[in-house]
Amino acid sequence: MPEENKTLPEVHSDLTPKEIVEKLDQYIIGQTKAKRAVAIALRNRYRRLKLPEEIRDEVAPKNILMIGPTGVGKTEIARRLAKLCGAPFLKVEATKYTEVGYVGRDVESMIRDLMAVGYNDVKAEMEEMLREKSVPVVEDRLLDLLLPGTSEKDRRARANEKKDGAVLGNIFGGPVIKPVSGADGKTVVDTTNVTDGTAAGGGTESEDSTRRKFRQMLRDGKLEDREIEIIIRPQFQMPNMEIIAGGNMEDFESGMQNIAGMLSGGNRPKHRTVTIREGRKIITEEVLDSMIDSDKVAEEAKKRVQQNGIVFIDEIDKIATKKSESHGQDVSREGVQRDILPIVEGSNVNTKYGVIDTTHILFIAAGAFSVSAPSDLIPELQGRFPLRVELDALKQEDFRRILTEPKNALTKQYAALLATEGVTINFAADSIDRMSFLAEDVNSRSENIGARRLHTIMEKVLDDISFSADEHNGETVNIDAKYVDEKLDGLVADQDLSRYIL
Repeated sequence: MPEENKTLPEVHSDLTPKEIVEKLDQYIIGQTKAKRAVAIALRNRYRRLKLPEEIRDEVAPKNILMIGPTGVGKTEIARRLAKLCGAPFLKVEATKYTEVGYVGRDVESMIRDLMAVGYNDVKAEMEEMLREKSVPVVEDRLLDLLLPGTSEKDRRARANEKKDGAVLGNIFGGPVIKPVSGADGKTVVDTTNVTDGTAAGGGTESEDSTRRKFRQMLRDGKLEDREIEIIIRPQFQMPNMEIIAGGNMEDFESGMQNIAGMLSGGNRPKHRTVTIREGRKIITEEVLDSMIDSDKVAEEAKKRVQQNGIVFIDEIDKIATKKSESHGQDVSREGVQRDILPIVEGSNVNTKYGVIDTTHILFIAAGAFSVSAPSDLIPELQGRFPLRVELDALKQEDFRRILTEPKNALTKQYAALLATEGVTINFAADSIDRMSFLAEDVNSRSENIGARRLHTIMEKVLDDISFSADEHNGETVNIDAKYVDEKLDGLVADQDLSRYIL
């Protein structure tokens, strides 16, 4: 199929660093240094693909280490960056991995997970390209269920039976009588004249007419609630050998469950009665799955992951070990660092879709480093993250902009949520200033959780109206600084606001 040969899309990959920063500004306030660093890293990938082949493989990505408190935009920057270039993106936490020899996930599983993300992305794109082509096939399948025996295949089979029966009819000199399936699913008698071979009542023409009428009714949506019985055949996948060589315990258990299901007959076809609306979705998935070449999907996904993949390793500071702490459980933390090192440097990882070379995958690590420091990471790992950017703690002005400017600003989210109940919310400028001041104040006197502080303040301010919104249908609620203070009455004056606001 020509659609499946579509090359890796480069819709946003040719953006200049300045344009990348502008797009990131639509969702993330401040943190210019971090945005510039990731913008340059993304642009360098585009530049590398333009190089001659003999030089291209020598240019490795410059991995980035983001340092800053929680809630300032580290994860969001990486996630939005991946969306800009359509790259396979995976966010993992360094704390969920363990050193080889310990029970838990091994670090190579992050590459297997990234490959699974890439495979699903490519498959979804190919399904979307083939969706229009699948419509008539799905319609035919639905019509076969609605009108048993009227499909082209059934008619050809009956025609062959008639030819075979005509010979016997000639021998005995009489008409041929054959039982066939009627349009209503009941068995009827088809009497064929052996001299001209046409049905006595013009059955074939009638079936075509009925089928055309039902097809039009399907397209007009007149049969959506009619029930049909479909057969669902569970897909069985043999466990890949990677669960034996280098796979983790979860993959092994999943493979064993598949085998157990096969042996116990768990993969036998199941009959389900569903409406046409539900059946269309189920059949469409089956048809699209049969139209897609899984080998081509895996090949394209492998290319995307190796050339454009991004892995965001969060909480990397939690596996940093201080020099004075070299005993006990911290040995395992250092072991995780040693296991991550070859993945970041560039190595081959076995996955169910093939061997993945991690040399050109971009790794972005992030951590608050409130207890440890980047220098507490092993020197080899530090060297693999040459670009370090510090993200600034958010100030009152940043909170004010976060509440109003981004496309997904909190004030817009809450206004849209309450609008579903018929309640209109208007945030006055002084209310924005008041909540911004409180967010900075609490962060400065307790744990700094960045922009997440705004979530708790907004919830507290809108608690009453959110609870009783159904009773205020059609009303308009104006939120000003006085309203904010009333809802936080007694808390604002308290010196330890963190006892009440997380």
